[in-house]
Order: sequence, then structure tokens, then C-alpha cells
Amino acid sequence: MDVLARMRTCGIVPVVVLENADDAVETAKAMLRGGVDVTEITFRTAAAPESIRRVAQKVPDMLVGAGTVVTLDQCKEAVECGARFIVSPGYDEEVVSWCCAHSVPVTPGCVTPTEIMAALKHGLKVLKFFPANVYGGLSALKALSGPFGGVKFIPTGGVGPANLADFAAAPQVHAVGGSWVCPKGDIAAHSFEKIEGLCREARQVIEKTRP
Repeated sequence: MDVLARMRTCGIVPVVVLENADDAVETAKAMLRGGVDVTEITFRTAAAPESIRRVAQKVPDMLVGAGTVVTLDQCKEAVECGARFIVSPGYDEEVVSWCCAHSVPVTPGCVTPTEIMAALKHGLKVLKFFPANVYGGLSALKALSGPFGGVKFIPTGGVGPANLADFAAAPQVHAVGGSWVCPKGDIAAHSFEKIEGLCREARQVIEKTRP
């Protein structure tokens, strides 16, 4: 199963903020126990590269990628560390072009028709929609699906337990993104059983509501 298919099957791409690379492996294992086998480790912290490396090496059942990638240097470093996909908050031509040239799955953030059309030129059909709550949420996704029927989205930002079912049920949604299943406070506190439970709850909702 390829990367995008794994995302679709899982239904959720958790955004994981790690302040300490020593927590990466146990966090990934907790997510796996909860039924989530995809993780997006964000480059918001200095621990991201080493965290990706450790998960890639020590938790082979986890599909690990890099998020909040805003420069080509970050992109290359993430892939060198073992990231199998790249997620950007916005559309960056340099990052997208490099990923496509090197067969690295990439989901850039695209919230306007112009950005979506730029992504389509590279053959991309799964795009991040961020921040979803600011740019119109489900209403925006449904409107965009008119001219861009072949595009699926990963809405992130403002998605959580209260509206997960609504997003998961939408045919325009490839998977949802968010950090509520692995809060950085729980990671720091080593509350891995709580993370496992949050992942399991999210997966149960997704399995019940996916079209």
C-alpha cells in the first residue's frame, strides 16, 4: 500500500510536536496500539529530525513523515532522516518540485483555487487544507470540490472530537489532520496510555463515518 493509500485507510494524520527526541519511539508505539499507523512529526521543534530518524529506524510499522516543512533544506533533511512523506502548511514551488522529482509524496497546504491549480500542474491530487477552521471548513471544501472534483483534502486546524465525524464523512476529505490525539503536554508527561486511548477513540469515529 502506498503512502497516500495508507493515509486514506488510517483516516487521520496526527500532527506530533516533539520537544525531546527521546519521546519519539514511545509516542509512536502508543499511537500504533491505538490503531493509528501514520504520524506527521512537525518541524516546529529542533527535535524533529532526530525524532523522525528514531521512529523510522525503531518503529517500522509506523508510516512517518515530516510536517510544517517550509524550506527545501528542511525537506531534504527530513527525507534523509527517513521521512516518507512531506507536509507543508502552504504551497512552495521549490519544495513541491523537488519532492515530485524525487518521488517523495508531498501534501502542500492549498486553500485557494490558484494554489490548487499550481498543485495540479505537478499531478498532486491530495492536498492539505490549513487552517481549515479559518478558511471555511467543510463549506469551503464542498465549494472547491465543484471545479476540482478530483482533488481530496486533509483538513487540519480546528478539527477535533466535536466535528471529526462531520469531516470524516465528507467525500472531499482524504483524511483529517490534527494534534488532539497526541497533545504535546501528554507526550512530555509520558501519558502514553492516554495517547493510545485518544487514537483509538478517533479511529472508532472514523471507521463508523467514512463513506
